[in-house]
Amino acid sequence: MNKDTIEGKWKQLAGKARTVWGEITDDDWAKVKGDATQLAGLVQERYGRTREEAEREVKDFYDKYDR
Repeated sequence: MNKDTIEGKWKQLAGKARTVWGEITDDDWAKVKGDATQLAGLVQERYGRTREEAEREVKDFYDKYDR
């Protein structure tokens, strides 16, 4: 999935993402707007993941819910 596709579907995916990553604040979600790189950074920061783990987790999320 490319960046434009992610950002275009963000409104549909945002609720599911909030359920998966509940420790990310509303202010942070407003800034993410579907940007996978930004979301991975927040996952890394809030959940103590390595950069690679966070990127994989975000990619897996988008792959799962991009239907």
